[in-house]
Amino acid sequence: MRHFRSLVGKELEGYFGSPMALIFLGIFLVVTLYAFFWIETFFASRLAEIRGLFRWMPILLIFLISALTMRQWSEEQRSGTLETLLTLPVGIPTLVAAKFVAVFLMVALAIALTLPLPITVSTLGNLDWGPVLAGYLATLLLSATYIAIGLFASSRTDNQIVALMLTVILGGLLYFAGTSVATEFVSSDLATLLKAIGTDSRFQSIQRGVLDLRDLVYYLSLTGIFLALNVLSIQAIRWSQGHDRIRQREYVFSALIILNLVAANVWLYPLRTLRLDVTQQQEYSLSPTTKELLANLTEPVTIQGYFSESTHPLLAPVVPGIADMLAEYDIAGGPLVQTRILDPTTDPEIELDATQTYGIQPIPFQVAERYETAVRSSYFHLLIRHADQHVVLSVDELVDIVNARDGSTQIQLDTLEYDLTRAIKQVVFGFQSVEAVLDALDMPVKLYFLVTEATLPEQAVTDMQVVIDTGTELMDNADGQFLFEVVNPDVGDSPFTREILINSYGLPPYPPSINNAQDYYFHLILEFEDDLHLIFPQGDISRTSVREAIDSTIQRSTPGFLRTIGVWVPEIGPTQDFLGQMQEPLTSWNRVIDTLNAEFQVEFTDLETGQVPDYIDALVVIAPQMLTDFGLFAVDQFLMRGGSVIVAATHFMIAPDMLTGALSLQPTYGTLTPMLEHHGVTLAPTLVMDLQNTPFPVSVPRQVGNLTVDEYQALDYPFFIHILTEAMAQGNPVLTNLAAVTLNFASPVLLDAKKNAERQTEILLTASPDAWTLDEPNIQEDFETYPDFGFPVPPVEEREAVPLAVSVQGRFDSFFTGRPSPFLNEEGEATEEEAAQPDLNVIEKSPDDTRLVVLGSAEFLDDFILNLMGVLAPDQVQANVLLLQNLIDWTLEDADLLAIRARGDTVRILRPLDPQEQITIEVLNYVLALLALVVVTGIWRWRSTHQRPLTEAVRE
Repeated sequence: MRHFRSLVGKELEGYFGSPMALIFLGIFLVVTLYAFFWIETFFASRLAEIRGLFRWMPILLIFLISALTMRQWSEEQRSGTLETLLTLPVGIPTLVAAKFVAVFLMVALAIALTLPLPITVSTLGNLDWGPVLAGYLATLLLSATYIAIGLFASSRTDNQIVALMLTVILGGLLYFAGTSVATEFVSSDLATLLKAIGTDSRFQSIQRGVLDLRDLVYYLSLTGIFLALNVLSIQAIRWSQGHDRIRQREYVFSALIILNLVAANVWLYPLRTLRLDVTQQQEYSLSPTTKELLANLTEPVTIQGYFSESTHPLLAPVVPGIADMLAEYDIAGGPLVQTRILDPTTDPEIELDATQTYGIQPIPFQVAERYETAVRSSYFHLLIRHADQHVVLSVDELVDIVNARDGSTQIQLDTLEYDLTRAIKQVVFGFQSVEAVLDALDMPVKLYFLVTEATLPEQAVTDMQVVIDTGTELMDNADGQFLFEVVNPDVGDSPFTREILINSYGLPPYPPSINNAQDYYFHLILEFEDDLHLIFPQGDISRTSVREAIDSTIQRSTPGFLRTIGVWVPEIGPTQDFLGQMQEPLTSWNRVIDTLNAEFQVEFTDLETGQVPDYIDALVVIAPQMLTDFGLFAVDQFLMRGGSVIVAATHFMIAPDMLTGALSLQPTYGTLTPMLEHHGVTLAPTLVMDLQNTPFPVSVPRQVGNLTVDEYQALDYPFFIHILTEAMAQGNPVLTNLAAVTLNFASPVLLDAKKNAERQTEILLTASPDAWTLDEPNIQEDFETYPDFGFPVPPVEEREAVPLAVSVQGRFDSFFTGRPSPFLNEEGEATEEEAAQPDLNVIEKSPDDTRLVVLGSAEFLDDFILNLMGVLAPDQVQANVLLLQNLIDWTLEDADLLAIRARGDTVRILRPLDPQEQITIEVLNYVLALLALVVVTGIWRWRSTHQRPLTEAVRE
């Protein structure tokens, strides 16, 4: 070991004894930092990650290591010192290992000198250190491979330049083997082989945060192969003609080592589970929710991937990732999950089954061929099938398209696990009949019919018998899984007396009417797993309406059932400008509706009917305005029935300015504000501005030759409030895995402590401490008056964190308690609408688990705003939509998918930095890296003055 250390010291002295180390490492650091800050445009991306650093490592390391290894054996051969080394009392493997370790230490030093970079980024944003550490590990492993290649190349020639060129060629070939440059023009099988042997494709897997045993073994094997070849090459130099047997033995021994290393990789390649996900949120591992779902399957689920071998070049690289994920599902689900990857274009029977049975059609993609642009139709679908039900996921749902700042387009997998798990839940639970649901329950469901027969109106007596007959019939056919009981609240031993119903459950009787002088109970309550669900049959009472109401309540109470979401958005027509021309409205919500449709059964709800259908599980009201008392009554009574209500609203709405056509805000009217204030939530009539914001894209023309190209620049815009994790309610499942959300043109949302004294309240989202409010809705920048920011910024003492979204859970009193019903005229008589809807009596109290969520922004879901943000921050667009999805699941108490919906979509944003701060941070990293290099070099030179000569140390 002493000899080995002396040999390593000798090699390091060769570097640090001259300016070589300082020059090589200095150039490497400068180029690396330049690529990170300028080519990868770190500050412009505003993402707290250092993938840009590792993205260039596979290429930069080729040249650095080629320069460091080119002289190792070549110079020894040229100067004649190789014979001296071979006479030392150490074996050739020791000599090779010493040179390898010396170069590895040099490269490790160069890589270590980049550590100030991730440390800097961690102070600017929420950096995930898992992928960072994995990236450094991948860099070291890749370096070891390149070093072994460089040493072997150097041993084959006495010319340093030739050695450098050989190393660059061999390293470059291995790098490009796994890139799309090579795999795009070959078959899928050959592409898979090339990716298996490509150093870059393996590197990408590790640096994203997945330590796969196959990748680790690959790098170590490749390093071992070239080191073995290096030993064999040096051995050949000292062999004479009389050493044929020794030569043959060495050849056989080296060949066995190489074959065993290759065989180990071939054996490990199909094993996809031997890996460790080191990302903070375990983004590349199946979640406990998915594993639990698969473990509880009772019948097989089939997942089939339909992918054409000839597809779009950008889509081809993501297919292996989908295959890996399917393999995880296959292993976790055991025999009840069957996965396959098929190419319909190679088998007419498979293609016929896909197109005719499941409606899967090939997708036309426009691709650039060598000499022309062509349209290529190919399959890119996932089929999830259970019994006779199925769900098809297409390319739009499987991948996310990211447009880079340099104009290039990148394709990456979207929330694949979430999409697959949701689809499995849909086919397993979402379409089951009520009989199947009842059979699968661990305990029976019980239906109580609360009826006071003595005080019923005449028509209700007939309806009572219909309900009794329907409930009895369902109980007789349910094999003990459904129980039905008629309960009279006026009977002394009743489990539901009037006092209990009113005080404990907030369920008063129907009030007296013109045709009936007494109040009465005529209610259906379903008891399911200790939860009570109030049932309101729609329309006239009949066996069909009662059965449908019971069935839908049972199904919707079952975890995983496909829920029905009622959505209300305003109907906004074209407007007329000052020239008399009609302009289409800016506002629409198609994107969020399409996203909700992929997970829920979405139904647009007409609030002006005065009633929300009973089968609606949650009501989402976006930008409420122009509502009459009928709309207020509908929302209020849905809340009183225990329904969950999510309101996204402000006092302003985006619209084009009538004179200039620029973006402006207009006040709204006819909103839910009075009702919200009654329930203890105040939506302030102001706008919130924040120095911590998502940039506004500004198109700037740039002249390129004779062409004018529009480029986007990021402009700080205080109305796009960027909310980070620290400003979110900690521990609330709604915000699980959401690193950032943007609320646009938001108003403060305040809680009334007195009205909410007996309810559970929580502030979900808050602006940063650098926020303030604005009374006038002037949203246009004025850089002439305010050159620094475009808007007046108050002093620090006048800024504060402002609440922007709240949740309230508990019992609510009706807004219409003591107020006239909109279905009664001024004389208190029933209107025509009341006559058509005889059961629309005012419910005065809600159940004690009713949930209300209010967000102080409607524009954060608006298509126009989302498209604007998507230019510079596409991840923020997804985060905004995910927030609404999470809120719906939380209000429905179906939170099992919350933990995985945003996995892989975490947005880690840098804190706001002005140009001077950016320059300072960049220069500081250059200075720190170079100073550290000078210090290390100085320390080594000081140490070398106390070191003994190599020959003396070795011969001892």
